[in-house]
Amino acid sequence: EKLIAFGYVGAVTTPHIYWDMYRNSPEIILEKLAVVKEEIAKRQLPFQLEAAAEYFCDEHFESQIEQGKLLHFGKEKYVLFEISFIQENINLGRAIFNMRLNGFQPILAHPERYEYWHSDFSRYESMLDKEVLLQVNINSLTGQYGPNVRRIAEKLIAKGMVSFIGSDCHHVGHIDLMEQARSSPSMKIFLESSRSLHSTISAH
Repeated sequence: EKLIAFGYVGAVTTPHIYWDMYRNSPEIILEKLAVVKEEIAKRQLPFQLEAAAEYFCDEHFESQIEQGKLLHFGKEKYVLFEISFIQENINLGRAIFNMRLNGFQPILAHPERYEYWHSDFSRYESMLDKEVLLQVNINSLTGQYGPNVRRIAEKLIAKGMVSFIGSDCHHVGHIDLMEQARSSPSMKIFLESSRSLHSTISAH
């Protein structure tokens, strides 16, 4: 109801699939999607809900790529994935290559939060060179994750390197932060930029 009040007409939810922590599967996610869609219909809310996933770049993710079993969205077969917050995954390049080889379009989640890239901006540019799209968290624009994360998020948007804005909405409290971020100068730049052909939220 809050998202509808903001003007959103739909969302793609992206629950985590991280085999050491969140052992979700396409079957589990789609089963729960049906439950929520039933409630939306019951309440007669004008909101289109779909589901994909946010995959952690681990061995289980790579096996799912090879089997072509990734949850994706859009005609372009977008796949949202994340890497470690501690250090870059050694299999990152291979996973990106295999996603593209299998017909998926990779989207890297919250690149501004990988602090080990903050001192080497070329790492972000290398993602674009590998045809990986970038999705920034909207709440990064509020300073929710610290001033350095906010600075990098704003810089990525200013340089036209961001294709998606994700909500990172894990609970109702994040809605208030989203409301703050929606009026930020960087959000305005993103929405007006030629690169932001797809403006989306991906609610966890």
